[in-house]
Amino acid sequence: MEKFIDRVEISAQGGHGGAGAVSFHREKYVEYGGPDGGDGGKGGNIIIKADRRTAALGHIAPVRIFKAENGHPGGSRNCHGANGNDLIINVPAGTVIHTPEGSILADLNEDSGEYMCVRGGRGGKGNAHFATSRNQTPKFSQKGMEGDKADLILEIKLIADIGLVGLPNAGKSTLLSRLTKARPKIADYPFTTLTPHLGVLKLDISSQVIIADIPGIIEGAHRGAGLGIEFLRHIERTFFLFFCIDIMSEDPEKIYLMLRSELEQWSSRLAAKPFAVLITKTDSAPDSVNTVRACFPPGLQDKLFFISSSSGAGLEELKKVFYHVLELKTGQ
Repeated sequence: MEKFIDRVEISAQGGHGGAGAVSFHREKYVEYGGPDGGDGGKGGNIIIKADRRTAALGHIAPVRIFKAENGHPGGSRNCHGANGNDLIINVPAGTVIHTPEGSILADLNEDSGEYMCVRGGRGGKGNAHFATSRNQTPKFSQKGMEGDKADLILEIKLIADIGLVGLPNAGKSTLLSRLTKARPKIADYPFTTLTPHLGVLKLDISSQVIIADIPGIIEGAHRGAGLGIEFLRHIERTFFLFFCIDIMSEDPEKIYLMLRSELEQWSSRLAAKPFAVLITKTDSAPDSVNTVRACFPPGLQDKLFFISSSSGAGLEELKKVFYHVLELKTGQ
């Protein structure tokens, strides 16, 4: 399986401007024509563009160094050299562009959004520009200017309405596959999901929600434990969080508190997001529902939902919650 790459470092260089031409007008019966060297063309720019058809940054990682086309030199008879073509780098919507020092340059959070990261150099002037009363036959022109250069870091942050967060093997991928057409890898062992997955659930003709299945988080993830911080940043753009907890867990409330702690230590913004707690796999222990519910304090009771992706129990109620999430989001 191709590795999901969501962060790359690149070097970008705009195209070099074309050189101006040294040329003199020549035609029959005109022995000493004046200078007619044309200007060089402008170097190409490099534009980073969000494209919904692009899923990751794997196509960029092997290249790393990007250079736009140089401008073409000027020609005789005041012919202007052709401009260099712009280089378009397609990235997924949700890509953040920043400097190695951490300054954010652009946030391409919408399809077709774009950012010109470097500009091409200006073309040089031909010798026609340098004729004077003292020097009517200049035998020199101007070189083109170098294009801009920049070292950049591209980083994906998935955009979703709902994020499924939980320990490895908490039933997140099974739920996503049951609700949407997404088909993440599912198996009965931890860290089955090694990459984030997005799925779209159509609630009715005009309403849909985007759901993100985030790889499992374990204690110490904000310091790099398990899959570490590799995917915590993907949760930052989700509007609503579901903390998914297996009903067979030894201490469901402790797991919930640990998950919240990990998110809070990664980013205070995550702690402020609206959320609910989703108890999964209820078909494996149907008699434990009341016991698990009693583990949580009164303030969380209205945020507790019990579902079984295998049997479908609780999924219709869950879809009603999704409607509520959309209402919250559109009401912002």
